[in-house]
Amino acid sequence: MSTALLFSQILNGLATGMLYALMGIGLSIITGVLNIPNFAHGALFALGAYLLYTVIQLVGNFWLALVLAPLGVGLLGVLIEYGGIRPLYKAGHDYQLLLTFGLSLIITEGIIIVWSPVGMSQLPPPLLRGGVNLGITFYPKYRLFVMLAAALLVLGAWLFLEKTRYGAIMRAGIEDKEMVSLLGIDIHRLFTAAFALGCVLAGIAGALTAPIRGLNPWMGVDMLGIAFVVVALAGLGNLLGSIVAGLLVGVAQSLVALVWPEASVAVIFAVMAAVLLVRPQGLFGIR
Repeated sequence: MSTALLFSQILNGLATGMLYALMGIGLSIITGVLNIPNFAHGALFALGAYLLYTVIQLVGNFWLALVLAPLGVGLLGVLIEYGGIRPLYKAGHDYQLLLTFGLSLIITEGIIIVWSPVGMSQLPPPLLRGGVNLGITFYPKYRLFVMLAAALLVLGAWLFLEKTRYGAIMRAGIEDKEMVSLLGIDIHRLFTAAFALGCVLAGIAGALTAPIRGLNPWMGVDMLGIAFVVVALAGLGNLLGSIVAGLLVGVAQSLVALVWPEASVAVIFAVMAAVLLVRPQGLFGIR
């Protein structure tokens, strides 16, 4: 095995891991604040990719599409929380869980109806096509962009949640919703904002993934399972843990794919099982 190939695979793992981290942070926020696993998270990831494709077809501008697609997914998240999940708060978590599962099927079928079940491809923008010489190997410009963009987004999300007043309220909501409500904070607005933020992060991850893996209506199914693995590895509601877990899963998957491609998916769950056997609360979890 050459050093250049090994280096490329590690970079691939870091780029993929940052996308996993974006998905994990979004799912962790929603699961932590609303206390329900959002089974529609993978479908929203796929919707972000398809909205990117559509905006590019309409206006021919990748960068504008990269902004509008996640915002569209975030707006749908607001509608889902306000019109679907909020009326079910008093009914219990089981009904909310069933709702998100049903929404995942509806969104996937909606994608099939609107865009067809046939897979599609999307080229990176002209500026990011081709490779760049890193000294050891040539590496695709777009993957380097994804790595950098995802890292900045993860950092931005972490700074927002850790360093701003509203982020502090959101983190407090993850720890103790009743206490936040007793302080006079509108807990329903917090739920809506948390759900929308999680959906935006899923939409960004989907949009960034489209030029790498292409598009198909079921592209969110595998990603949903991986996002749950990242949340479990990180520890419920732990944002720093989501970053570490995403990178760990991405690099492990990439390196195993180099020597045993058939096991590249199984290794994700093997890593989760190995960690949870030692630390059932996850790498950074306390509960």
